[in-house]
Amino acid sequence: MRTSLLAVLLLTVACGSAPAGAARTTPTPGSSGSPGYAAVVTEQDHAATLRAGQKLEVALKARTGMGSWSHPISSDQSILAPTVDPAATAIRGTTLAAFLAKAPGTVFLTASATPLCSPGQACPMYAMELAIEVTVTP
Repeated sequence: MRTSLLAVLLLTVACGSAPAGAARTTPTPGSSGSPGYAAVVTEQDHAATLRAGQKLEVALKARTGMGSWSHPISSDQSILAPTVDPAATAIRGTTLAAFLAKAPGTVFLTASATPLCSPGQACPMYAMELAIEVTVTP
C-alpha cells in the first residue's frame, strides 16, 4: 500500500510539472503586477530570485478536482519570512501569501493540495506537492 501511494504521489507531482526541456520560470524583480512586490510566483513556477529587502507574492490557484493549496511555508524564515497575510482578499480556490527576503541564501517554499471529495464518497489517497526554490541575493 505504501509503495503504491508513493507511486501515485510521484505520478501526480510529475504530471503537474513543466514539460521536458522547458526552462525554469524565474520571476525577476519588477515583474510583479502587484504594487509593493518585487515578484509574483504561482503554482506554475519552479524558482524565483529576489534581493534582500524585497517582497514576494505567492498566488496559488487550485486545479480542477483539487482543494485549495495549503498556506506556503518557507524552509528558512531567517532568509525568507512571511509578512502580512493577504488571504482576506483571496477568491475561492486561490491561496495567497506574502514573504519578505531578509538575508542572502536559498530556501524552498512548499505547499500541498488534496482532492476535493464529496461527503460519504470514497476519496483517492494522493496529494500534490509544490516546491518553489527562492534565491535571495545581497
